Amino acid sequence: MLSEHERERYRRQTMLFGEEGQEKLKRATVFVAGAGGLGCPVALYLAAAGIGHIRIADCDTVETTNLNRQVLHWDRDVGRAKVASAGEKLAAINPEIEVETARVVIDASNVADLAGDADVIVDAMDNFETRYLLNEVALARGIPLVHGAISGFFGQATTIIPEQTPCLRCIFPKAPPKETFPVVGTTPGVIGLVQANEVIKYLTGAGDLLAGRLLLWDGTNSTMETIAMERQPKCPACGHLHERVCP
Repeated sequence: MLSEHERERYRRQTMLFGEEGQEKLKRATVFVAGAGGLGCPVALYLAAAGIGHIRIADCDTVETTNLNRQVLHWDRDVGRAKVASAGEKLAAINPEIEVETARVVIDASNVADLAGDADVIVDAMDNFETRYLLNEVALARGIPLVHGAISGFFGQATTIIPEQTPCLRCIFPKAPPKETFPVVGTTPGVIGLVQANEVIKYLTGAGDLLAGRLLLWDGTNSTMETIAMERQPKCPACGHLHERVCP
């Protein structure tokens, strides 16, 4: 049940999906993988929306070069663990929620534990090696995965629903080469908010998800479009699920 303070705090959004929807957000656990350019706006807006339990994992420390886009980290945080910096800000933004942090490298040995009992996994990473691990645990546990990626003025997002939509390997069979790419802070802001919006829609049942659709943002021309994506029956990650659903 919502407290009187929570009813007042979330009054403008409960006009959209009612107190029942807000209670769903309050009961939810969301695992945000990454506390960088995407993870910061995702976690910030999920906290503001009243997600009851946010689990955020990252291994890095704050660097000066992060500050043009990683909005939960401030100049005073340079040298601190990103999860410590982010956790502090999220608790201040909304003291009514629980914030759990883990300063770890997300890898095959811990990704399942980090996902745990999450209702949604958010891919806020900057490398496909880890993204594929998140994809695998999402498929194995039937947890939706909200993917986002950015480079320069360009970004993309999609929502993966196991056994219903293409998985990450269906869409991106091979990882692109690793690189230090340019980025303007507004790009992860746009894509991160799209991701947070997808989480809120999934949990409350409001609107249509980016399920089976890849959203593409072009910040140079201020255009946004979506393209339809299809499941790949021979996908090494979810092909066996395709066979089970579609004999």
